Amino acid sequence: MRDGSPLIEKYKVVKTMSNNINYADAIRALAMDAVQQANSGHPGMPMGMADIATVLWQKHLRHNPANPKWADRDRFVISNGHGSMLLYSLLHLSGYDLSIAELKNFRQLHSKTPGHPEYGVTPGVETTTGPLGQGVANAVGMAIAEKVLASDFNRPDHEIVNHFTYVFLGDGCLMEGVSHEVCSLAGTLGLNKLVLFYDDNGISIDSEKGEMSSWFSDDTPKRFESYGWNVIRDIDGHDPEKIDAAIIQAKASIHKPTIICCKTVIGKGSPKKQNTGSSHGAPLGEDEVMATRDALGWSHPPFEIPDEVYAAWNAQVKGQAMEIEWVARDSNHKKNYPDLNQELHRRLSGEAPYEWAEKLNTEVQVWNAKAEKLATRKASQNALEYMGPNLPELIGGSADLAASNLTMWSGSKPISASSSGNYLFYGVREFGMAAVMNGLALHGGFIPYGATFLVFSDYCRNALRVAALMNLRSLFVFTHDSIGLGEDGPTHQPVEHAASLRMIPNLDVWRPCDAVETLVAWSAMISRVDGPSCLLATRQGVPHQQKTSDQIKDISKGAYVLSDSKDPQVIILATGSEVSLAIDAQKVLDSEGVSTRVVSMPSTDVFDRQDVSYREALLPKGLPKVAVEAGVTNFWRQYVGIDGVVVGVDTFGESAPAAALYEHFGVTVQAVVSAVKAVKN
Repeated sequence: MRDGSPLIEKYKVVKTMSNNINYADAIRALAMDAVQQANSGHPGMPMGMADIATVLWQKHLRHNPANPKWADRDRFVISNGHGSMLLYSLLHLSGYDLSIAELKNFRQLHSKTPGHPEYGVTPGVETTTGPLGQGVANAVGMAIAEKVLASDFNRPDHEIVNHFTYVFLGDGCLMEGVSHEVCSLAGTLGLNKLVLFYDDNGISIDSEKGEMSSWFSDDTPKRFESYGWNVIRDIDGHDPEKIDAAIIQAKASIHKPTIICCKTVIGKGSPKKQNTGSSHGAPLGEDEVMATRDALGWSHPPFEIPDEVYAAWNAQVKGQAMEIEWVARDSNHKKNYPDLNQELHRRLSGEAPYEWAEKLNTEVQVWNAKAEKLATRKASQNALEYMGPNLPELIGGSADLAASNLTMWSGSKPISASSSGNYLFYGVREFGMAAVMNGLALHGGFIPYGATFLVFSDYCRNALRVAALMNLRSLFVFTHDSIGLGEDGPTHQPVEHAASLRMIPNLDVWRPCDAVETLVAWSAMISRVDGPSCLLATRQGVPHQQKTSDQIKDISKGAYVLSDSKDPQVIILATGSEVSLAIDAQKVLDSEGVSTRVVSMPSTDVFDRQDVSYREALLPKGLPKVAVEAGVTNFWRQYVGIDGVVVGVDTFGESAPAAALYEHFGVTVQAVVSAVKAVKN
């Protein structure tokens, strides 16, 4: 509790019980047994929030264990993901495909019950959580998705999208800055289908006796009131009737999201460890597990659940009935609005519109013929202008930099509390933006993209990593991608960022050299359905590089020969704005009798996935290599080898015009020429 006085009282029996069996105690027993068997985990949160979960799941949550992906199900997110055994217990008891054997295998190799919930591993897990605050941020994205889809596809007489997003979270989530970013945004957008349950137990890892006031003294209810939320204060998190009444009140909110502030006891039921930090992240111990069983009146052996408890928890029949009712509504929707219904199902399935790829290939040829010189951030906007009308599932945004990132196109319609659309003004909330995008992608029906300056990708980084971990199609546009942004100086000039993003597994990074490569990059990012992508774009104008049809086809392979000489003696690798330097250097070298191949490598990640024959044909062994990119040099050693040379920038930038900076840092045509001559000799 915030005043430091512990909430210790005689255990209250929930109303959903039979023969004096408390159904919430099934969660407590499974949680403490699994953690004890694994000798690792967090029993306190599942035991403390078991009563809240019981009321929500047994009386309110609309879900179908037989079909965890049912489109109009309620979403349930445990943002305090360390309490994963709460979710696993709920899924198992409710009838999902999660056996008792998997609970016994908690936190073991290749089990369906990893230490923190992982999307795609366990049926019924809506998002990967554990990095605190990101779960609630994902949930905000899910709630935005529900709001927009409902506006786009519901009709007054046919409601086809109508579900809630419920979130469990604790003090840790609320201390993380990302929760401030997204909860502020959620209040502004009036996401009334979003309901948070705050596990207010007064405990964090460093607070053995529950005294957090030295580092967390926020008045959380007032904080959320200032965001424009509906705040339900001081609910006894162990009183089913009060929990139920609070949920009913939350669901009745018309214009505001709701937070239900629940006073709970961490490790509830453990005689010696409830209300202590020691129950947070460690097994209770065998003796305390036995004592807890006695205190709860739970006489069953570890991992044994009575049949009557299973029967009370099983949601398969109820869930099937809920989905059948929705299918009937969907059928009526289809009968009355066939085109609208078909489009909804197309978008929810993730299927691309008919002839999308063919249309884009034609447009690429048009752009190649135009041969425009322009900044790749502008080329990116032009790509959105072309793609937007053909891809209604695109939902964009920027962290208060739309005019610089050029993420808006003529069909962009801002989303607000009173209106739906396809564009989000995220405000200066980079981390929140990236995590909300992940929630939009998780929900289904959307391809989210969001933008900021490349240097501020640091603020987004953990959400980028989690997107890659979950294989989400979240698209990140990072503009002002080098010292070429100029006068804003070293605080805004990325040096290490492109290389560091390329180090994240399963994240594709594209740094195109001109408009044509930019359009192909966008096509590749949208076509990829098994992971996120980043587009790194210039502020400054870059010249067009003319390409043949075969070269254009090879752009999607991540790298290709842009310009070749007969019997090349040296290979120059380049990306982005530095490709033009490589081409100009090649002209100088050819005039001096040094035959050179220029390889444009817009995506090293995609190139690395190509077969060996393609990679070796492009970069033959034995030919010396030079790489040029206005960033840190070590990354390129894997391509040029220890005998190669990298022309780049290994220090922070300076404040000056772009041309002066390239000259100052030695990223010039002459530097590339000198490097080629050095490796050739």
